[in-house]
Amino acid sequence: MTVSLGAHIGQQNMPMDELRALWRRLDDAGLDWISVWDHLYEVPPAGGTQPHFEAVATLGALAADTRNARIGCLVFYVGYRNPALLAKAAVTLDHISGGRFELGLGSGWAELEALACGYDFPPLRERMDMLEEATPLIRSLLTHERTTHDGDFFRVSDASVVPGPMRGHLPIWVGGIGEKRTLRIAARYADGWNAAYVAPAEFRRLCSVLDDWCEIEDRDPSAIERTVNLMFHVATDAGAAARAEAALIDQWGEMAERVMGGALLGTPDRVTERVLEYVAAGAQGVNIALRAPIDHEALDAYVTGVLPAVRAATA
Repeated sequence: MTVSLGAHIGQQNMPMDELRALWRRLDDAGLDWISVWDHLYEVPPAGGTQPHFEAVATLGALAADTRNARIGCLVFYVGYRNPALLAKAAVTLDHISGGRFELGLGSGWAELEALACGYDFPPLRERMDMLEEATPLIRSLLTHERTTHDGDFFRVSDASVVPGPMRGHLPIWVGGIGEKRTLRIAARYADGWNAAYVAPAEFRRLCSVLDDWCEIEDRDPSAIERTVNLMFHVATDAGAAARAEAALIDQWGEMAERVMGGALLGTPDRVTERVLEYVAAGAQGVNIALRAPIDHEALDAYVTGVLPAVRAATA
């Protein structure tokens, strides 16, 4: 099976010129997917003390700078933007990119940044309700000439999004690993589902849960693309691999244990094996999560060694 190999960039601690050079390099190298995240502060949280760029504006530059890779955001928190505004932004990015944009939606988790910037941050159950209302509303805005909706959280009145998506259909992704709500929303409404920082066995199990929800929702499971984001700590030799693991623990602190199961650690040969474990577990796409400072030697090893090896093994 053909596997999408991409990158998910955290747009922080790098000047914009460096970010633009990075995604141009990735696009030229043949990556299939490039995304950014939707945060107002840095991640891991540090109280808004680190340089960081907003998602929609960043995506405008990404859309204009690249030519081949599909692009997106994994994922937009639906509490930051009215769904009609987000639909309009998505179509604008789609046209800038020549039809390569795909829209990711999620329920959010970064309470500190939301409250600091003046946004309400309700409990998870309410945020999930918001996601469940926003997703079909955005789909309607992208596919119908006019949409009217008066819901619990969002309202539009005879709203239009003109022009529409370049290719007629703009894929919508749902991100997250919540089994009771997130995966059901993905099964009901999404073209794709993305999980972050989970081990291969857990990814396989979550795919099975998604399949079960598809059966309940009368959806063909094969209609939903499945991808995973993985921490990038590739190294060119064993010593560098040990240092990369120590850096991960230092960067993420108390959260390190959670993300290490979903990290690419080690030399290119080991990383190739690990990526193929995710493919065997049901991943149709694997995205490396890149954070500054970028180890360009390790990234070169991934692009020139791991990518062709995985593609050859899955051709």
